[in-house]
Amino acid sequence: MVDVRAGGAEPVSDVRAMLGEGPYWVPEDDKLLWVDAEDGLLHSTDVVTGGTESTGLDAVTAVFPVLGGGLLTAGGNKLTRRFPGEGRPDEVVAEAPALPGVRFNDGAVDPAGRVWVGSMHIGETEPLGTLYRLGPGGQLTPVAPGATVSNGIGWSPDGTRMYYSDSPLRRIDVFDYDPATGDAFQRRVFVDLRGCEGVPDGLTVDADGCVWVAMWGGAAVRRFTPAGQPDRVLEVPAAQPSSCAFGGPGLTELYVTTARVRLSEAELAAQPLAGRLLRFRPGPVGLPSTTSRAAIPS
Repeated sequence: MVDVRAGGAEPVSDVRAMLGEGPYWVPEDDKLLWVDAEDGLLHSTDVVTGGTESTGLDAVTAVFPVLGGGLLTAGGNKLTRRFPGEGRPDEVVAEAPALPGVRFNDGAVDPAGRVWVGSMHIGETEPLGTLYRLGPGGQLTPVAPGATVSNGIGWSPDGTRMYYSDSPLRRIDVFDYDPATGDAFQRRVFVDLRGCEGVPDGLTVDADGCVWVAMWGGAAVRRFTPAGQPDRVLEVPAAQPSSCAFGGPGLTELYVTTARVRLSEAELAAQPLAGRLLRFRPGPVGLPSTTSRAAIPS
């Protein structure tokens, strides 16, 4: 049975993004990192006060804190290590092949700190994107080529399954995963979402092994059991939720980024929280491993 819970959304920051994306909890600071992929802004939000520090970048679609300091951002076709406020120069860590009409999109860090990042076709019609794993010397290993809009990535609590969404396919896939090597193999369908409103965007996994996925265009975040069965729906007061991540005390809060890009004036008037960072307290809690710091292999 699907448990539908309406409401409960609480805006956390005054920032109203054009295309909010990539929420990433940093427990040491009680802050949530997230980005505005349309306007090239990196946000760091204190979830207690709602205060947000914003940094303008040339391009950014995902961000992770790095072991040893700094932040790793994905943007354009580059992974870049940055040191905001420290006066240190940026370091390009890796570059994907530069293809017309293709850019990086969502990314994630596995429980061992390995960096994964996917690319997308900006027109969202051609299978020109790729899901990559970052290796030594800045090598980006293609793991899942032929993506159109590479999106959410997450891991089961024991690290033996990797979940992945290529949005236009309207499904979440699952790979078998080797936590020791980072190898992903035997890709198959985890859940078919063609019967749901919207398309799967960013996702996260909770401590029960259930998968939460933001449904872009569907005004909802949906939860599925490890067996791929629908379990719960959180109604989002914005048509375009883009991603989600657990954070806050005991990882009891679910943070959802939203967007206002492509909405008409009438739609914006009807959705005053579009573009805001939203907080839910859904009951289940998140996985500490989902907030691993990125390890940059030498």
